[in-house]
Amino acid sequence: MAQTHSLPPLPYAYDALEPVISKQIMELHHQKHHQTYINNLNNALSAHVSATKSNDVPALISLQQKIKFNGGGHINHSLFWKNLTPPGTPGNELASAAPSLRDAINSRWGSQDAFTKAFNAELLAIQGSGWGWLVSKGGPKGRLDITTTKDQDPVASSDVPVFGVDMWEHAYYLQYLNNKAGYVDGIWKVINWAEAEKRYTAGVENPVKL
Repeated sequence: MAQTHSLPPLPYAYDALEPVISKQIMELHHQKHHQTYINNLNNALSAHVSATKSNDVPALISLQQKIKFNGGGHINHSLFWKNLTPPGTPGNELASAAPSLRDAINSRWGSQDAFTKAFNAELLAIQGSGWGWLVSKGGPKGRLDITTTKDQDPVASSDVPVFGVDMWEHAYYLQYLNNKAGYVDGIWKVINWAEAEKRYTAGVENPVKL
């Protein structure tokens, strides 16, 4: 029998990220979208156990994409909720909450403003659905890089996802409509730099451990 994953609670209230992200979006995103990835992942893992027992190789092959997509959705969203924080909270200030990461960003891009512009450009260049990430290459305290992943693909296992931004339409459309740039500009007001500092300096524990 496969072990089952469950929906992690948000570390803040559904309306805590307003006015940047509305309560309605957060409720739908967390309770519906994330929960659906978990349900589909649990079903795929259960089917994988059955296919393994019966040595059904074609079934095992067909299940790989479902596990990748829904498992990635579970991983990415579990990271996403934690790398956000209500606007105006101490964790939202890069200089005070993330001194090591601030220095690394300034060393890599020259300034926080230059980094933000580069990150925004990558987010807005995503075609279709995907994620934008700040990653530490090869592990904690590595070279910083901006990368994107398609659909629900997670960050490469060798790299640390310092923080990610969900660029699927369900993350912003009810509030921002076609103004994707408005969502991208606003997201910086709710980035949890304290969490980003922790990931940059110490890595990330398995975000979906049972």
